[in-house]
Amino acid sequence: MLYHLFQYLDRLDFPGAGMFQYITFRSACAIILSLIISMVFGKKVIRMLQKQQIGEEIRDLGLAGQMEKKGTPTMGGVLILLAILVPVLLFARLDNVYVQLMLITTVWLGGIGFADDYIKVFRKHKEGLKGKFKVVGQVGLGVIVGMTLYLSDDAVVRERATIMDVGVETVIVDEGFEQDGMPRVLTKDVKSTKTTIPFFKNNEMDYAWFTSWAGKYAEPLGWLLFVIVTIFIITAVSNGANLTDGVDGLATGTSAISGATLVILAYVSGNMVYADYLNIMYIPHSGELVVYGAAFIGATIGFLWYNSYPAQVFMGDTGSLSLGGIIAVFAIIIHKELLIPILCGIFLMENLSVVMQVSYFKYTKKKYGEGRRIFLMSPLHHHYQKKGIPEAKIVTRFWIVGIILAVLTIVTLKIR
Repeated sequence: MLYHLFQYLDRLDFPGAGMFQYITFRSACAIILSLIISMVFGKKVIRMLQKQQIGEEIRDLGLAGQMEKKGTPTMGGVLILLAILVPVLLFARLDNVYVQLMLITTVWLGGIGFADDYIKVFRKHKEGLKGKFKVVGQVGLGVIVGMTLYLSDDAVVRERATIMDVGVETVIVDEGFEQDGMPRVLTKDVKSTKTTIPFFKNNEMDYAWFTSWAGKYAEPLGWLLFVIVTIFIITAVSNGANLTDGVDGLATGTSAISGATLVILAYVSGNMVYADYLNIMYIPHSGELVVYGAAFIGATIGFLWYNSYPAQVFMGDTGSLSLGGIIAVFAIIIHKELLIPILCGIFLMENLSVVMQVSYFKYTKKKYGEGRRIFLMSPLHHHYQKKGIPEAKIVTRFWIVGIILAVLTIVTLKIR
């Protein structure tokens, strides 16, 4: 909102109004405001949740310190959502299709998570929202994101063009680097199903390659494949974040690390000079996601102030489903979704540990008549708790692994 207001004031030569044209300035404002909202209002939200007796129901799993958490306020994810939405609405360009998608993602998954928490807390149903309804919601969001990127004229990739493209019905732009002594180049804006493959020199894969056999239907089928992949990624990452939210500060800190990495990737993808230097896809207007990402980082770090061990508040599904979905959609928008297994390696391992544990238990029970386990307990962080490692140390070590994976993700821009 403020961007559009100060854009008008700038035309009237209002002093300082031009600052709002800069993404870096608005990002700084967004992260500061999100930190203020989450840290200053955090205590008030915790008191309100305590007053409403919105406490976490804890099952006795035989884990050290587990039962001490009983009654800790939950549904604190509402605070994270507010700390994201308010700064973005104030400082981001609301006419940007990518910002609109991120706002929809935040509210959509936040709503699903809130419904789940509400059923658990107020209806006293421990299972919460039925799994099939969660999946339907995640699939619905995947369809919205995928189809918007397909149908929107603003969701494009800018590629180098040749003189032969001048006669083609496409957008031709004459971009200049004359101040650096480089020749001016022709570019074109195209709808693209390409994505980045890490560690490969010519590191772009096109989903349409897998549908080339369909002739004239190859392009729409390529987009259909893209939508299916989008649905899978959103569902997997949001559920991974949900599983990771089992010990104090783990999901929050891991999400902050992933968010900071995505901000860097969005900035270079939305900057023509950096994208050309790094030989990555230039996505016009995606730099605006840096403002959203800044608010996301501020919200998660601010919430970590109260969520770190010993936690004063839990985010619940309201927060965890949203955090995972936000990271997934963010990566998809900037065409970096194949980096998610590296960037979100913690979420991936938490997911895989549950799948492996359940699958192996069922297999051995069918084969030997007795179920056996790979881990002492799943998800993975509970395995280490069972081994007697203090919760705070587990979280810190997982953060360190997350930072290493984040650095590796950024390094993929140059190592090919």
